Amino acid sequence: MVTERYDVLVVGGGAAGLGGALTLARARRSVLVVHDGAPRNAPAAHMHAYLGLDGLPPAELLARGRAEVEGYGAEVVEDRVVDVRRDGDGFRAALAGGRVVRSRRVLIATGLVDALPDVPGLAARWGRDVLHCPFCHGWEVRDRAVAVLGSGPVAVHQVQLWRGWTADVTLFLGGAGAGVGGAAGAAGGDGLSDADWERLAALGVRVVDGPVAGLEVADDVLTGVRLATGTVLACDAVVVATGMGARLDGLAALGLPTEPVTMGERVIGTRVAAAPDGSTAVPGVRVAGNVTDLRAQVQVAAAAGLTAGAALVAELAAEDADAALARYRAEQAAPFSGRAEREVAALRSGGGAVGL
Repeated sequence: MVTERYDVLVVGGGAAGLGGALTLARARRSVLVVHDGAPRNAPAAHMHAYLGLDGLPPAELLARGRAEVEGYGAEVVEDRVVDVRRDGDGFRAALAGGRVVRSRRVLIATGLVDALPDVPGLAARWGRDVLHCPFCHGWEVRDRAVAVLGSGPVAVHQVQLWRGWTADVTLFLGGAGAGVGGAAGAAGGDGLSDADWERLAALGVRVVDGPVAGLEVADDVLTGVRLATGTVLACDAVVVATGMGARLDGLAALGLPTEPVTMGERVIGTRVAAAPDGSTAVPGVRVAGNVTDLRAQVQVAAAAGLTAGAALVAELAAEDADAALARYRAEQAAPFSGRAEREVAALRSGGGAVGL
């Protein structure tokens, strides 16, 4: 039985979801945030490139944000949305824990899912010394040995980025695995063109061919990349490109349209198609953060939540004003109801003459 109603249901309690919820709650809107406790950056010990909060553990940012949101009266629950769909002029959502709620609007901030290359050992060290973003982790491995697993234009793009933090970069062409996907380049199986090879040579990047069999780890510290031949090449960090997909579990009934995100001719992921303010093709549903912007870092995701939240505040205010106007006009149109009836009552009680 539906007993709970909110102005906005926020699905996802990461930076984007909490950013939106904070904006909505400060606007005195009733908000429910449903968070499943599995943020994308959970494996990372620290968060970087967030102005004023650089180095803060991601879990602490979420704890602070949640306290702020709850301080303005919003409700945040650890649960999971298993189904949400349109219901009349609003939405109906079922949670895994058994609650059923209705809301006037929905903000989706569920993030994305990373598909790692199919190399043994990568997943266990993801977010620690298996990395993907130099802006998040480059400073921490500056001047150290970095191994880039991949092929084609995406790998070349990664190499030239990471080359800004260290001169010791090795490209392993046999390490892309099955998780990345996408078309090979025009120059054969390695996906590298003559121009790519020339660029790598100019940057002083070593290139290693042959399948990557796994990682070498000693005392919980990454020490190298192991080839299928048994050869181990030392490194301090491994860089990969992940396949990135919008996380939409439990949201199928909304019918949110998705679209591929490309780098050159290569598909690097899928996102929910949305405008800069988070509006989608589904009326009443907005999105924020990595679910629509695959490249957004934490600060950008939080800002996107604020933007979408502010747009929802304006949308709800306009809807409320429309409803108030409709009621006002109905009262004015009825000669002895509403305002006119109150004025007649005032006359009869000796309240003085009024114009009808």
